[in-house]
Amino acid sequence: MQIAETLNQGLRREYSLVIPAAALAARIDARLAEVSKDIRMPGFRPGKVPANLVRKMHGPALRGEALQAAVNDGVQQLLTEHGLRPATQPQVDLDGDPAEGDDVGFKVAMEILPTVTELKIEDLALEKLVVASDDAAMDAALARLAAQQQRSEPAPAKHKAKTGDTLVIDFEGRVDGELFDGGKGEGMRVTLGSGTLIPGFEDQLVGAKANDERTVKVTFPDDYNVAYLKGKPAEFAIVVQGVETPVESAIDDEFAKSLGIDSLDGLKEILKDQLDAELGALTRTHMKRKLLDTLASRHDFEVPESMVDGEFEQIWAQLEQEVAQEADAEEARAKLEAERGDYRRIAERRVRLGLLLSEIGQRNNITVSPAEMNRLIGQEAARYPGEQAKVVKFFQENPMAAAQLRAPLYEDKVVDFLLSKADVAERIVSRADLEAAIEDDDESPTGHVHGPDCGHDHGHGHDHKPTKAKKGVKAKADAPADVAAEIAVAAPVKKAAKPKAATKAKAAPAEPEAAAEPAAKPKRAAKKPAA
Repeated sequence: MQIAETLNQGLRREYSLVIPAAALAARIDARLAEVSKDIRMPGFRPGKVPANLVRKMHGPALRGEALQAAVNDGVQQLLTEHGLRPATQPQVDLDGDPAEGDDVGFKVAMEILPTVTELKIEDLALEKLVVASDDAAMDAALARLAAQQQRSEPAPAKHKAKTGDTLVIDFEGRVDGELFDGGKGEGMRVTLGSGTLIPGFEDQLVGAKANDERTVKVTFPDDYNVAYLKGKPAEFAIVVQGVETPVESAIDDEFAKSLGIDSLDGLKEILKDQLDAELGALTRTHMKRKLLDTLASRHDFEVPESMVDGEFEQIWAQLEQEVAQEADAEEARAKLEAERGDYRRIAERRVRLGLLLSEIGQRNNITVSPAEMNRLIGQEAARYPGEQAKVVKFFQENPMAAAQLRAPLYEDKVVDFLLSKADVAERIVSRADLEAAIEDDDESPTGHVHGPDCGHDHGHGHDHKPTKAKKGVKAKADAPADVAAEIAVAAPVKKAAKPKAATKAKAAPAEPEAAAEPAAKPKRAAKKPAA
C-alpha cells in the first residue's frame, strides 16, 4: 500500500493511497476460492464448479467486495502508521473508475482530534452554595402535598361558586354560529381560578349555582394551538351540573396514613430526604457550571469543524422545531436567525469542553465498568416492557448508541474527580439565592476568556450565550432545575469504526464526543385549552 500525505492544515488531513493491482488481484482470487466451495451449478458437483465459470458469473461482485475490504484495510493502516485520531469517520473517494488489472488509487480526507498539550486542572477554587432544609421549607412542602391531595365535597344547594370551588359543567361552544371540533362536552370539572381554560372563561362562572345555565363569551388567544380558532370570538352555552367546595386537609398523622405512611413524622422524614436531594442537585448544578466555566477560561485549542457543525445542527434543528410552534413563527425565526452566531459559539464550547473532559478522564484512568454499563442498559431496557431483550441487543450491537448511553455517567465521574481536587468553600444561602445564582450563570458570558496570552486569533471577545435580555429567547435556566449535565462526554472508544469507500463522514467520532449542554430555547407563549 502506497501512502502519501497531500494536506496538513490545522486539524485537516488528506492522503493519497494506491492499492497495487497485484494485491487486489490476490484478494479477488482468495475470495473466489472461498465462495467456489458453496457455488452450485447444474452439471457440476457442489464445490467443483470451474473457477473461470464462477469468475464469469460473480466476478464484478467479488471485485467490489475485495476492493471494499482493501480500502478499509488501507484506511486502518493509514490511521495506525500515522497515529491519527479521526474526529469523524474519514471520507473516502476513489480516483475515477479503475479498470480491472490497474492499480487503484483513492483519497482519504478527515479532521483529527486536537492534542491537548497541558491540562490546567490544578488550583481549582469553587464556591459551594448550600441551602439548609428548614422548618419553613418543610411546611411549604407539606402544604404543596396537601394541595395536591385536596378533595372536595358537594356544596349546599344555593351555594354560589367562588374562586377555589370546582364546577361540573356541560358545555357547547360555537364560533361564527357554528359548533367547532372539540367545542362540546359533558361532565367536565373546572376549578375556578386554576387558569386552565382560555382567559375569561372561569371568571364568568364565578357566582354560578347548581343547575344554572350561563352563556360564556370569550376570545381565543392569538397564540392558540388550533390555527383556525386563533383570535376568534366564541360563545359557550354552559349548564352547571354541580358545585363542589374544597375540604381542607389537616396535616396530621391521619393525613400521612392516607398516603400510606405510618405517621406525620415518617412523612416529614421522607420529604426531608426529597428536599435534601433536590437542593443538592441545585448546588451541584451551580458548582458544575462554575467548574466548566473555569475549564473553558483556562483552555483554548482548535476543535474539529465537523464536530462543531454536527453539534450546531442538532441545536439548530431543536430551536427551529420550537420556533415553528410560535404564534408568529416568521418573526420568531428572524430573531433566531440573528442569533445564529451565538449558538454556533455554544456548539464550539460544547465540543471543546467535551473533548477536554474526555482527555482529563483518559489521563486519570476514569472508566465506566462493564457492570455499570450493564446497569445503564438494564435501566434503559426497563422503559420498554416486553421488549427488554431487543433493547439490550440494540446497545450490544451499536457501539455509538452505547457510548451515548454511557456518556452522562462518564461525565459525572470526570466532574466528581475534578471537584475532589478543587478547593471548595461552602456558603449558606437561601433557595431563592441559589436559584438566582443559577439564573445569573445562564445570563453571563461563557466560553473562552481571551487574554493577552491567547494563542489564537478568533476575531471576537468573550463568547456570549443568548440570554433572556434578548427578546424571544430563553436561557439555559429554563431547563429543569435539577439538570446535572451541561456537557456529556463518551467514555473512550479504543478502535475507530472502519470507513466505507466513497461515503461521506458521519458524526460519529472515534474518541469521546460532546453531547448534552442544555441549549437555550426560544420563549413560547402559554397555550391554554378551551373548555
